[in-house]
Amino acid sequence: MDKKPSLETIVSLCKRRGFVYPSAEIYGGLNGVYDFGPLGSLTKQHIRQFWTNHLKKESDNIVFLEGPILGPTPMWQASGHLENFHDPMVDCLNCKKRFRSDEMDLEKACPSCGVKNWTDSRQFNLMFKTQMGAMVDQSSDAYLRPETAQAIFVNFKNVYSTSRIKIPFGIAQIGKAFRNEITPKQFLFRTREFEQMEIEWFCKAENSRKFFEFWLEARHRFYQNIGLNPDNVRFEAHKPEDLSHYSQATTDVEYKFPFGWKELEGIADRGNFDLTQHTKFSGKDLSVFDEETKESYIPNVVECSVGVDRLFLALMCDAYNEEEIDGETRIVLKLNPAIAPISAAIMPLIKKLSEPAQKIYDSLKFKFSMQYDESGSIGKRYRRQDEIGTPLCFTYDFDSENDNMVTVRERDTTNQTRISIDTIEDYIRKTLQT
Repeated sequence: MDKKPSLETIVSLCKRRGFVYPSAEIYGGLNGVYDFGPLGSLTKQHIRQFWTNHLKKESDNIVFLEGPILGPTPMWQASGHLENFHDPMVDCLNCKKRFRSDEMDLEKACPSCGVKNWTDSRQFNLMFKTQMGAMVDQSSDAYLRPETAQAIFVNFKNVYSTSRIKIPFGIAQIGKAFRNEITPKQFLFRTREFEQMEIEWFCKAENSRKFFEFWLEARHRFYQNIGLNPDNVRFEAHKPEDLSHYSQATTDVEYKFPFGWKELEGIADRGNFDLTQHTKFSGKDLSVFDEETKESYIPNVVECSVGVDRLFLALMCDAYNEEEIDGETRIVLKLNPAIAPISAAIMPLIKKLSEPAQKIYDSLKFKFSMQYDESGSIGKRYRRQDEIGTPLCFTYDFDSENDNMVTVRERDTTNQTRISIDTIEDYIRKTLQT
């Protein structure tokens, strides 16, 4: 299809095929929260693995961390989240609905009820607050993390001293984060619970600009390799007056969603703001000693932070196609084979051939993300696999018993070829690597 699918089309596909469901739907749902179904869960696993493999290809000097979701109040004071992590909010006094005032024209009426009766705009902190322990007072306050980076910063010295690693190096993390968004919207794009993949690259101050440029190029390679259309991806540098208080340089990776250009990832030279703040608030020295200069210094940080759920949505939008074949419309997800939830499907032509086909499936199911499908006509099974993005379908037919071959059908071209059963594993592996 020449034009991009609508967001409604993607939402419908995601629910129909088991990629994404509204959370707690039988209870009316939970606004801004979603459940990833069997195919969505597999796709996200493959996205995480692709990102992890990308980092390993870019540098051998990267280690991984898993930090907690909960964080103490002093940590969020040091990071600036309690003071600065706000969005402007406004209420409609007529219908009592709330909106982000920076996304509203307050000279116009409320889009919900049609009445113009606004409160003054005020700042709303996006942190989720909770209490730990039996005593509910200020000393028990804790917060769900709004980003994964702070666990990396507060553990910097632990990682540095126990990993026997030298600067420059990176600490990477994949995990959940939470933001009490005023108006969650646009499906998976703006939610209250989401997942991030982040790397914090620690280096000397004089090298931070060099590494900022290095990671910009590395992230270019990532988006090229993962399969997004280059016309739908752009890198937008922040103007000096738009930089965050801690940033020396920031570039956003943006994707052209059905609802416009929106941010996928932030790449920032954060200076030494984070470690300096945590040194100040904790009283613990987070500097490192340089054996060459015989001086201690606090490293600078270059950060790359991408939202898994936003990337998932971008990949679904980018891969969705409707094509006319023999007078019929087929829906096909042309996902990078390494990202597709199912790597290959094994199909007997008819159910009478299920036993040998099942044996082929059993020999491969622990090596790849496989699906066995014998329900319905072969044409309908092909269409099902097309719609969930399966790159390869192998059909065991009446000739297979005699010639020890199967027919492989490729998703993007629908071309069919006979190959030896003994070569199926290599065929799948080569397709995933491509």
